Amino acid sequence: MTKYQVVGIGNAIVDVISRCDDGFLSKMGIEKGIMQLVEKDRGELLYDAMDDRARIPGGSVANTLAGLGNLGLSTAFIGRVRADALGRFYAEEMANGGTDFVNPPVDMRQGDLPTSRSMIFVTPDGERSMNTYLGISSELGPLDVSEDVAGQAEVLFLEGYLYDKPQGKAAFEAAARACRAGGGRAGIALSDPFCVDRHRDDFRRLVKELDYVIGNQHEWESLYQTDLSNALEQAAADAGMVVCTRSGHDVVLVRGDEEAVVPVTEIVPVDATGAGDQFAAGFLYGYATGAPLDVAGRMGCVAAAEVISHIGARPEADMKALFKRAGLIG
Repeated sequence: MTKYQVVGIGNAIVDVISRCDDGFLSKMGIEKGIMQLVEKDRGELLYDAMDDRARIPGGSVANTLAGLGNLGLSTAFIGRVRADALGRFYAEEMANGGTDFVNPPVDMRQGDLPTSRSMIFVTPDGERSMNTYLGISSELGPLDVSEDVAGQAEVLFLEGYLYDKPQGKAAFEAAARACRAGGGRAGIALSDPFCVDRHRDDFRRLVKELDYVIGNQHEWESLYQTDLSNALEQAAADAGMVVCTRSGHDVVLVRGDEEAVVPVTEIVPVDATGAGDQFAAGFLYGYATGAPLDVAGRMGCVAAAEVISHIGARPEADMKALFKRAGLIG
């Protein structure tokens, strides 16, 4: 018997969000619209330069779990924080949001890496530029993976960024093995094109081994090093289920001989932070509850549209009510 409908494993990162203009990005040497990893000193410099900081527990998979909790699913998160102020804040906020934070914060005497944080600068056009200091989350390893958690998941959701560290890769694969041994389904988000570039061989293998893979157009093209049409043809032959988002266009979902194309209604974002994370939440809600492919895709689009309508990477509206209004659930 499963304990959790969805378990996620990924980097536990506190999002620190601030508004700025393009001139500030240029002045600080920040590349617009992407996620960059930074070292501790650079992270402290950017943190000190932020005005009116908003602090929110983040990390891609954790944001997705928050969306699933909003929808009423039972969830747990496998991650690593330190027992400092940000780490305690993170663990408490995840629990308050209904997600079991299964690993207690690491004692202050064990190592010197602080809780991870991402400095997110939001420009007036809604684009977010993320500067992430991985800190202690980069030390996540197989010893942090409880088989009682991963092995009791109906669906496991994995974060591609974990492959940036050997221990994270080992944790990722231990969780996937435990989940599938327990009869669950495991899948991955490709995370970003640069992550795909770094781990192409591993990700191509995973596409063949896992039950579902979520990526956007650029990530799929990077994975197969070809145009989208050819990339999706290869992915459909390899994967149990392929999900591809094309910003402002549509979502393509393929499972065996079954295919669904879901149109996207383009809206001007207030803050694009979390669009992909909440698309994953909507899709996974449909996937976990047995919805048809097109309905799961539409759920992802509704969830993404909600989160980009306000600041922050987690939903503020009642997502079940939005799904009902859209005719996606009874």
